[in-house]
Amino acid sequence: MKLYVTKLREKGRDDEYSSLSFVPSPPSCPFSLILSLRYGLKPNDQILAEDKHKALFEEIVKKFKVEYHAGGATQNSIKIAQWMIQDPHKVCTFFGCIGEDKFGEILKQKADEAHVDAYYYEQTEEPTGTCAACITGDNRSLVANLAAANCYKKDKHLDLKENWKLVEKAKVYYIAGFFLTVSLESILKVAKHASENNKLFTLNLSAPFISQFFKDALMEVMPYVDVLFGNEMEAATFSKEQGFQTEDIEEIAKKAEALPKVNKKRPRIVVFTQGKDGTIMTKGDKVETFPVLKIDQKDIVDTNGAGDAFVGGFLSELVQDKELEQCVKAGHYAANVIIRRAGCTFPEKPDFH
Repeated sequence: MKLYVTKLREKGRDDEYSSLSFVPSPPSCPFSLILSLRYGLKPNDQILAEDKHKALFEEIVKKFKVEYHAGGATQNSIKIAQWMIQDPHKVCTFFGCIGEDKFGEILKQKADEAHVDAYYYEQTEEPTGTCAACITGDNRSLVANLAAANCYKKDKHLDLKENWKLVEKAKVYYIAGFFLTVSLESILKVAKHASENNKLFTLNLSAPFISQFFKDALMEVMPYVDVLFGNEMEAATFSKEQGFQTEDIEEIAKKAEALPKVNKKRPRIVVFTQGKDGTIMTKGDKVETFPVLKIDQKDIVDTNGAGDAFVGGFLSELVQDKELEQCVKAGHYAANVIIRRAGCTFPEKPDFH
C-alpha cells in the first residue's frame, strides 16, 4: 500500500488541480487503510475535502517521509500527452491557478521540466491546492482541498489578450469536470469558441459528485462536448442522474452520445474506461470494446493517475489526427506505464508504436 498527498494547482483533477504528490514510505504499511476508514474514504472515489478531512493532510505529512511530484488531473493528462509526443516541445499549453508560494514555484518548475507551456494565474487569496490520495492495493481514494484551484478568474486570466491568443491557436481543448466547480464561464467561452470554429472540445466527467451536485453546469457544457471521457463509476452516476434507467456501460455510452449537440459536423465520441476491463468507445452508430494491456498484479505500484494518463495518451494521438482506435491504444499504453510507477511519473521516453 502507498499513500499520497497531492498539492494541486488548479483543476488538475480539475481542470484542475495543480498538484504535488507526497510519496510516503514504508510501501507496505497498512496505515493507508486505517486512514481510509478513519476519514470515511471509499475506494476509487474522488471527493472535495470537508472540515473533517483537513487533519488528513497534516497526518500524512507528519507520519510519512514524502517526496513531491507535480500533478493535478488535467495537468497530469497534458504532461502525459507532451511526453508521448516528445518533439516539438511545448505542443501542449496549460492554464490553471496557483498561490504565490513554494509549491506554486515547484509546479512551474515541474511543468517546465515536462516541456509543457504552462500559464498560471498567480494570486494571494489562497495557497496552492492540495489533494490527498489514499492507495490501498490497486484502489485509490482522492480528497481534494482546492484552495487556489477555486480562485481562477476568467476576467483576470483567460480574457487577457495574450492568453486568449493561445486559445485561438489551439485545435484541441481538454478540461476536466472538476473545473465546473470553479469557473463555468471560462469553460463555456472555450467550448463555444471550439464549436464555432469546428475544433475539438473534450471533457472528463472526472468524479461521481460532478454529475450529482454540478449537474446543471455539466449539462450546460455538454452540447459543446465532442469527446466525453469517464470511468465506469462516473458513467453509472451520470446515467442515474440523467434518468437513463440503465446500468449497462454500452447503453450509457450510446445515450450520452445521443445527447443534444451544437456542432453537428462532429458526432460526439464517448470513451469510458473500466480499469482492468475493456474500454468502451462509441463510433457513429456502433459501440466498440478495446481490451487493455495485460499486467501482472505484482507489477502494479500505483493506480492513481491511470485515468489521467489514459486521456493524455488518447489526446497525444488525437491532436495528430490519428484514427480513434490508435488513440485508445495510446491511452492504454500510457496508463499501463503509469501504474507501474509511484505518482503520475514516466520514463524519459515512451516506447509506443
